[in-house]
Amino acid sequence: MSLERFVKKVEHKIREDAPKAKPSVLVISSQVVSGCVGTRGAVFALERMGFNVWTLPTILLPWHPGQGEGTRISASATDFTSIVEQICSNDGLSDVKAVLSGYMANPDQVPEVAKIVREVKARNSDAVYLCDPVIGDKGDLYVRESIAEAIRDQLLPLADIITPNRFELAWLSGFGTEMENEVVAAARTLGVERTIVTSSPAMRRNSISNLLVGPNGSLAIEHAEVQGAPHGTGDLLAALYLARSLSGQSDEEALKKATASTFELVARSVKVGSDNLLYSEHQDPLIQPMALVNSRRVVEAPERA
Repeated sequence: MSLERFVKKVEHKIREDAPKAKPSVLVISSQVVSGCVGTRGAVFALERMGFNVWTLPTILLPWHPGQGEGTRISASATDFTSIVEQICSNDGLSDVKAVLSGYMANPDQVPEVAKIVREVKARNSDAVYLCDPVIGDKGDLYVRESIAEAIRDQLLPLADIITPNRFELAWLSGFGTEMENEVVAAARTLGVERTIVTSSPAMRRNSISNLLVGPNGSLAIEHAEVQGAPHGTGDLLAALYLARSLSGQSDEEALKKATASTFELVARSVKVGSDNLLYSEHQDPLIQPMALVNSRRVVEAPERA
């Protein structure tokens, strides 16, 4: 074999073995100066998983509101619309194959986010939209009702995946979510292809369940509850599930790995007394979690009329 043919063969082998380029993801949510919630957590996780990330903050905060009061800075409706128009007209948007949206600062932002989602889907027929409807928890809305209504009416119909907690699911669907079968039934009423319900009722005591209600049935992933978990677990789970789904993993594998990663990072952060998820110190669990989680198929009751 000549040297030239040998070099070409080696180059071909290198190209074959090189990791496949991953699509870009656009994350739209809150931005904090300190902490690991909103875009800070989601962007870190997606980039650590090898994705190029575009980021559109809906609001700037010094930290999570649960950690103390702070100034809220949000773009005016005119400025937010202007930025969205520039994003939608940019040729680079064709490389974006997924959108992840979270916290909305005001109802005027919602139709603009919907505009971006429609533009991304128009450019890429297989694009994925994950809507994390960040509207409330523990029995109360923590956004204005007009924001929650806008998310329900304008974003959910565009979503391929949604990741509400149990309270958010109850508010969005109008049905009870105290029992697991009620959670499944409530999720089915929303008409979204895949709904991942965090904090769903678990079968085991002192456990937490993430329940996926999808086209192939329902699946629950459970793990032990960690007391005093930092804020941002929902942002992390949504980003990791999306990353693994875009990488070609099945619904079950993507949710199992995303749940295990989140559980492990929470446990490690709490162990050292941190109020935040320690992404930079514990990156390995994002890629290859060691935590054990339990999975089971859920028997569904007949759908509600």
